[in-house]
Amino acid sequence: DISRVSAEADCFTYDPGFMSTASCQSTITYIDGDKGILRHRGYDIKDLAEKSDFLEVAYLLIYGELPSSEQYNNFTKQVAHHSLVNERLHYLFQTFCSSSHPMAIIVSPPPPNQLSNVITVELS
Repeated sequence: DISRVSAEADCFTYDPGFMSTASCQSTITYIDGDKGILRHRGYDIKDLAEKSDFLEVAYLLIYGELPSSEQYNNFTKQVAHHSLVNERLHYLFQTFCSSSHPMAIIVSPPPPNQLSNVITVELS
């Protein structure tokens, strides 16, 4: 646990691709790399990859069971609704090099010359 070090130094750690991030016990996912086992909520990853799509697996991870047809349709509509990206965020995404690592993008602030395109402050 490096939270004390981070608090005292007032900084964050950066772990590209989570290569040095520690694991934990989970009731959602089981991994045994030596035996080639990966299960989500008791389902073998090979079965999920062959028989389920991304949103079915997402539903499984969130709710603990594969969705019924009705649950899947409702969940798909919710995901689509919440997937709309604000136009100002498009400006932000365009400031990153296409070869940038996704984790680097997530932890990066917008460049100073793009702040006005991303952030709007209303003064009263």
